[in-house]
Amino acid sequence: MTDLENFTPKLTADGSFTFVSQEFGESFHSHYGAQQESFSKFVEPTKLAITAQKPVLRLLDICYGLGYNTAAALQTIWAVNPSCCVEVIGLELNPAVSQAAIAHNLFDNWNCNHIEILKELAFEHQVQTPRLKAKLLIGDARTTIKLVHQSGFWADAIFLDPFSPPQCPQLWTIEFIKQLSLCLHPDGLLATYSCAAAVRTALLSAGLIIGSTPPVGRRSPGTVAAHSRCGESQNHSALTTLSQAEKEHLLTRAAIPYRDPQLSDPSKIIVMRRQQEQEISSLEPTSGWRKRWLLGKQGRDFLGTSL
Repeated sequence: MTDLENFTPKLTADGSFTFVSQEFGESFHSHYGAQQESFSKFVEPTKLAITAQKPVLRLLDICYGLGYNTAAALQTIWAVNPSCCVEVIGLELNPAVSQAAIAHNLFDNWNCNHIEILKELAFEHQVQTPRLKAKLLIGDARTTIKLVHQSGFWADAIFLDPFSPPQCPQLWTIEFIKQLSLCLHPDGLLATYSCAAAVRTALLSAGLIIGSTPPVGRRSPGTVAAHSRCGESQNHSALTTLSQAEKEHLLTRAAIPYRDPQLSDPSKIIVMRRQQEQEISSLEPTSGWRKRWLLGKQGRDFLGTSL
């Protein structure tokens, strides 16, 4: 049985619940709304309601967590096309999180018809039905993502949903995001809640083009990314051009990315490596950019990260 004492449901503004991670000291979702975040930050930016017209749709869910993002995806896809065959791979370090979400009945107010599927995935780590093939790969995502790539899995949508870059830098590095790009279908879309310049730089370094997603409940936008070679793709026309402030943000020290050359370094080493690179950088200090755009005390929220 899951140790429920480590997972206490926390109410968010839209009536759905989340957990707070003791390890990372952060909530799994925005307090503005956990369910809302899954749809607005991940499902909608990856255009799943459109992609669901395909006979087969593949989804890669990085940091499966409570299972909310996958649940929102399945709900959206099958509402549009009940016969769509969906393949899901979720990467998760701690399987107790999704098990606790089921044990606490956190999907009860979701109007979700797929709770049995989510339960089986949480406890058995795999599900196979006539229209769904899903599995959870448990372990360090830096290792399991290599297995995904080796299997030839090409995702139509990738959800990148780790804890914040300062708390979980190992899943925001240039090297890890490069692995994600190798698993993204040429016409696929990757979405994340983060607008951190370091994250956006890593996406660009992986050969992707990026756009902003609308703010949900807070000032800062999210980010959506796609392969650059298919400029004629209908998905690409949906990418919102970065504002001038966002473009200039990518020219500051905040844009120096996290690096993890062997995909194995401890988080403290990854953070320290970036700090050392920032200290010797000739790029503009982020404080100057913030002052120029009159971001003031709210600048940190827009940044998605500190300097």
